[in-house]
Amino acid sequence: MTDLWLGALLLVSLVAVLWPFLFYPLVLRALPTQPERPGAGPTPSASLLFCAYNEADAMPEKLANLAMLKRQHPSLELLAFDDGSSDGTGDLIAAQGDLVTLIRGPGRSGKAHGMKQLAARARGDILIFTDANVLLDSEAIDNLLARYADPDIGGVLGSLHYVGQGESATASVGSLYWRIEERLKDEESRTGNVLGADGSIFSIRRSLYPDFPDSVLDDLTVSMAVVFAGKRLVKAKDVIARERLVTARKDEYRRKVRIAARAWHTHSHLRPQLRRMAAIDRFKYASRKIVRWFGGLFILTGAVAAGALALRIWPMLYLIGALVVALVIWRGIRARSGPFAALVDVLIAYVATLQGVAKAMTGRTVTIWNPAKSR
Repeated sequence: MTDLWLGALLLVSLVAVLWPFLFYPLVLRALPTQPERPGAGPTPSASLLFCAYNEADAMPEKLANLAMLKRQHPSLELLAFDDGSSDGTGDLIAAQGDLVTLIRGPGRSGKAHGMKQLAARARGDILIFTDANVLLDSEAIDNLLARYADPDIGGVLGSLHYVGQGESATASVGSLYWRIEERLKDEESRTGNVLGADGSIFSIRRSLYPDFPDSVLDDLTVSMAVVFAGKRLVKAKDVIARERLVTARKDEYRRKVRIAARAWHTHSHLRPQLRRMAAIDRFKYASRKIVRWFGGLFILTGAVAAGALALRIWPMLYLIGALVVALVIWRGIRARSGPFAALVDVLIAYVATLQGVAKAMTGRTVTIWNPAKSR
């Protein structure tokens, strides 16, 4: 009976780890398409918002990209919040004159605080949110605004394409993870709502912008406000943004811990509204977010069950298995590329996410951020 329980625990753990990446996509593909219904009407006005902290290295390319978008869309309002940068980021933005309306923070106050300041100042019908190190393709604004011809659509996500995936195993794993994430969002959009946006490129109708504390993830909170309002949150494949990947493990680890901590804190803040969502949206949210947040725990549980089962079957099998795992991890830690390094980076991502969730559960979270040095 013990062997049966251990086998069942191992199987459940394996299914839980694979659920967001294998079984959940299969379920989504079986769901019917929810068509969009665009109507006639004028193109809405838009404001593009971003926050920056010590992004002087990224600013020349970012500002050139904004100037290109402004030439194509003279009515596009551009606003930036400088979160107390110490490297002259704010001065670089201010030097562009009337191109970008700059708000300088009094010091470190965090992205959520900055975005709220920008949203309060913005005048566009559509608020477009992006990051200081993200570049938009020339057709992105047109393609994004076109989706708002459907009055039932309250928010539109873009598609993030990462650059530099071949520079390290960390970057390669990050790129693969994000490609899977993009496909999941495509399927979620096709079947109704995407359950949450990331800050690289997304938009909402200004009338839906919510009030929220500075401690939450603004991108998740703001995008979920669309779903809570009974409108559709969809993804546009042809609204393309580009960003460089983080290549160093320590930078990616810190980033994962910070994002996971704020994501769980945000989840706790949104819980009453999440419970009132439609059943299909609750299923999507749990499958893509909650199950993934606890992936590290499922891996640990499965490893313990597998070890205990191997020990009961044949002690030598347990020793051989432990030695192989230790060897793979040792090779992966030392390597900068290849399958062993990629496997270790996957495990590190799960550990960092679980650490971030545990941190938030104890009441600790992060409101400020620092750009990764290895981008």
